[in-house]
Amino acid sequence: MSVDAGPRRRLEPDARREQILSVAVRLFGERGYAAVSTGDVAKGAGVARGLVNHYFGTKKELYLEVIRVMLTAPAEAVAQLPQGDLPTRVDAIVTWFLDVVSRHSTSWLGAITAGGMAGDDDVDRVIAEAIDVAADHVLTAVGPSTRSSALHAMARSYVGLATSTAREWLQRGELTRAQVHKLLTATLLAMVDQVFPDA
Repeated sequence: MSVDAGPRRRLEPDARREQILSVAVRLFGERGYAAVSTGDVAKGAGVARGLVNHYFGTKKELYLEVIRVMLTAPAEAVAQLPQGDLPTRVDAIVTWFLDVVSRHSTSWLGAITAGGMAGDDDVDRVIAEAIDVAADHVLTAVGPSTRSSALHAMARSYVGLATSTAREWLQRGELTRAQVHKLLTATLLAMVDQVFPDA
């Protein structure tokens, strides 16, 4: 996702919507929810404010879409995982996650911390939905033949660990990427081997 806004030019509706969303991702990530207006987003995207409202509705609806985009892993990412053995697949999904959060670190950290909107029911719902999707992707990547509610809860717990560990690296600087990668791969492999069979 590009976050560069250029001069006004004729774009297809999907491309224009993507351009507006890219600017919103950058601005909300840099400033937080309260310090960004739809006018700021429109100016950054080189469009009229009414077009932002047309595509996204209110400022809050735009912000919810930003959180959704930053926190919800696309199904294509899982579909493109290598078909190798389990350690190869686990290494690939952890690498993909770390690549994404480091490339969009400011925006991702803003989204995962709700950018000053923590406790808002709609924001909490979008974050919970993103965690559910991520848990589904983890289970798809590691391939258990059956899925129980307990197994899904364990996968959600792993997503929580991944999120917290990435924050230790990106926000606090307490861990290196290599340490985060090792922790997340070893933990997921151990869960698949020792915990998932009993779920």
